[in-house]
Amino acid sequence: MTCNLAAQLREGTKKSHTMAENVGFVKCFLKGVVEKNSYRKLVANLYFVYAAMEEEFQRHQNHPIVSQIYYPELNRKESLEEDLSFYYGSNWQEEVKPSKAAQEYIARIREVSQQDPELLIAHAYTRYLGDLSGGQILKKMAMRGMNLSDGQGTSFYEFDQIEDEKAFKATYRNAMDSLPFDQSQVDKVVDEANYAFKLNMNLFKELEGNLVKAIGQMLFNTITRRRSRGSTEFATAE
Repeated sequence: MTCNLAAQLREGTKKSHTMAENVGFVKCFLKGVVEKNSYRKLVANLYFVYAAMEEEFQRHQNHPIVSQIYYPELNRKESLEEDLSFYYGSNWQEEVKPSKAAQEYIARIREVSQQDPELLIAHAYTRYLGDLSGGQILKKMAMRGMNLSDGQGTSFYEFDQIEDEKAFKATYRNAMDSLPFDQSQVDKVVDEANYAFKLNMNLFKELEGNLVKAIGQMLFNTITRRRSRGSTEFATAE
């Protein structure tokens, strides 16, 4: 008997997924408009979030339920450390700290880990499956938007320990479906996944102000250059 958790998570978070994709920062990112300072702040926040999540999963690696969906090959902490070193330099640990939204996200992960560890499944689903599903597309967007060479600042999107991402996702979903959950437990996980989407959206929304300012400055610089070039051309023509 299967609890169909994977399918119910997919269906139950559709609205949240769409809302997340329509946050301004994400919409710009998906169009290849990426401002490096905003992006590196996101990387820093994700580092603290994944560090907390992976610490809690390791803490519960022998839990009868959590252990069934504990896959260390998904861990992102080390890859995010590589990216932070690229964006901030070797002393990155002295340069970064979690934002308010990241602190709230981390606090929620710690809370469910202590009170109801099975809800960690919702946080793993929201982050890891999303990373696996759109990772390569997002990597290309990041590279194009920030003019990065391959391998620069995009380690987060590389799952070196997973040979076949499609097959792995199928294995992961089967593991979720095999959990001995009744419908009330499934509903709790779906509710927590929607809350996890909200926490992620808060991370993105924090960055929108910086992104808007950066885009505005880029447009201003472009217009100024064009005007300057136009004035020079006019003076030459005279």
